[in-house]
Amino acid sequence: MSNIQQIVMNRIKVTLVEKQKTNRWLAKQMGKSENTISRWCSNKTQPSIQQFQQIATLLGVDIQTLITLR
Repeated sequence: MSNIQQIVMNRIKVTLVEKQKTNRWLAKQMGKSENTISRWCSNKTQPSIQQFQQIATLLGVDIQTLITLR
């Protein structure tokens, strides 16, 4: 795993709460399982850049809102 992958964290969970949406809603919109969304929200795994863009579009935010470096 590269250093970049180790420090990339996402803010999907926080953004969902801010937009008053649920993991279930996002899973349905993206055609993914709730388990997949849960793993993304807990930062156990990360979505692809294309998936980040889709999430940003669905939530009406800039993709940079969803990504943070730690």
